[in-house]
Amino acid sequence: MEAIKPLSDFFTAIEKDARISITHIGIYAALLQHWQQNDCANPLRAFSYEIMRIAKVSAQATYHKSIKDLHSFGYVRYEPSFKRNSRSKVYLLF
Repeated sequence: MEAIKPLSDFFTAIEKDARISITHIGIYAALLQHWQQNDCANPLRAFSYEIMRIAKVSAQATYHKSIKDLHSFGYVRYEPSFKRNSRSKVYLLF
């Protein structure tokens, strides 16, 4: 239940943001799900494939474009690890 308020706040914030697509929404919701499953740790640490599986995104390019967009639009802070065996950090900016 803890993810309801951040998701509601996200929807309020994007209501008038024409840059946000359904893919951005899916990835943000997947990030919230992953965050909640991991004891609400902020930053959350995840491999791209973990978030992609939850968000039902199959293309790496789509995931990376969307997460970078969410970062540049100010909804998250994304710190990629660039290492295969290390998870990236994503700060949820509530």
